[in-house]
Amino acid sequence: MEIQLTKAEEQFMQVLWDLEEASVQDIIDQLPEPKPAYNTVSTIIRILENKDFVSHKAKGRGYIYFPLVSKTIYSNQSLQKIVDGYFGGSFKSMVSFFVNKNEVDLKELDTILKIINDKKTQR
Repeated sequence: MEIQLTKAEEQFMQVLWDLEEASVQDIIDQLPEPKPAYNTVSTIIRILENKDFVSHKAKGRGYIYFPLVSKTIYSNQSLQKIVDGYFGGSFKSMVSFFVNKNEVDLKELDTILKIINDKKTQR
């Protein structure tokens, strides 16, 4: 999967990932003000279906939509694209960038190191 979503598509996917399944109205209800028009949401959901991110099942006279792509898979692909595009494919360079820009405090860094060490001992 190499498809990037637009900001609006990602916003709707976030709602579907959180709710696991939803009608167009359910999605609208979760969005911040100003709420988009029903037809706008419906159109973007159909675009997401065409991109194979979403599918639907009939419910009464309408549809219930659900994600076909997990948030984890999409997040991993998006993060890899950032690492490749901005940091030459080096995760180390990305981490170094955030540490040098003081975007990561020492407590967070300790937590990250603990996760890494735990992962090492699992292998």
